[in-house]
Amino acid sequence: MAVTRHSDAVAPVSTPGAFSIWLNRHASTSLGALGRLSRQPFASLMIVLVIGVTLALPAAINVLVKNAQSVSGSWSSALDFSVYLKRDLSVSAAEELGQLIGQRADVESVVLVTADEALVEFKQQSGFGKALDQLGNNPLPHTLIVRPSPGNTGASITLLQEEIGNLPETDLVQVDTEWVQRFHAILDIVRQTIAIGSALLGIAIIVIIGNTIRLDIENRREEIEVTKLIGASNAFVRRPFLWTGFWYGLLGGTFALLLVQYGLHLLKGPVTRLAGLYQGNITVISLSVAESSAIIGVAVFLGLFASWITAARHMQRIEPR
Repeated sequence: MAVTRHSDAVAPVSTPGAFSIWLNRHASTSLGALGRLSRQPFASLMIVLVIGVTLALPAAINVLVKNAQSVSGSWSSALDFSVYLKRDLSVSAAEELGQLIGQRADVESVVLVTADEALVEFKQQSGFGKALDQLGNNPLPHTLIVRPSPGNTGASITLLQEEIGNLPETDLVQVDTEWVQRFHAILDIVRQTIAIGSALLGIAIIVIIGNTIRLDIENRREEIEVTKLIGASNAFVRRPFLWTGFWYGLLGGTFALLLVQYGLHLLKGPVTRLAGLYQGNITVISLSVAESSAIIGVAVFLGLFASWITAARHMQRIEPR
């Protein structure tokens, strides 16, 4: 009698990994926190608006400073200084002197403007062409326009001017760079002010989000007590509030970014018209991808930090009775 052995095939049971479980829980909690915010649209919108405006202020000022630096960078010719040579110096001697100065490491370029070229330009710009034609001799000297190298400091530029001024061929060195130095000093002060103001506004955002999370915790106190009564840990109970802070930060940062971009859009037209009046070309520099990401990243960090500190502090005080 043949014995037949039957083996039942057991299908393997696939269990999700720990990471998948963790990810699913966080995804569910994040959607739940977003849904809770949507059920309180007015209160949530007010908090997002406050966070957005608070973040937009330092971001907008930073963009204005960056545009001012860009404009001042295009004024590199303002750092040039004019070297007026002695009137008895020949054109060939002036050219040799210009080449000699141009070989210095602290000099970027040297341009020679001869006396005849300077007289023609002066006639065109002054409107006294007919009167100047009555002059027997050209009263203007040969001039060297010296542009210092970008790596120069204020002290090195001053030293360069003094050394060129002491040359025997030099009659006068005219410098008009103090206003540019003052302008950059003002920009440095503004940058420091932005840093201090950003820190203070960041603290304000932490207080705003923290107070909102605290009220939410107090409103859900009974729910938290019941959840802890059935064995939930503080980390599990804290998770929804962390996601609430995350959404506040993300939405507030996005709104701040939109405010800054819209403000720059409104400025492009007036700036273009102003540049046309001065026959210039000024381009409004917008936020870069890194700067935009930084705004949203800082907002999310502040939201998470505020919610973490507040939730961790109040969770220890709520225990089932």
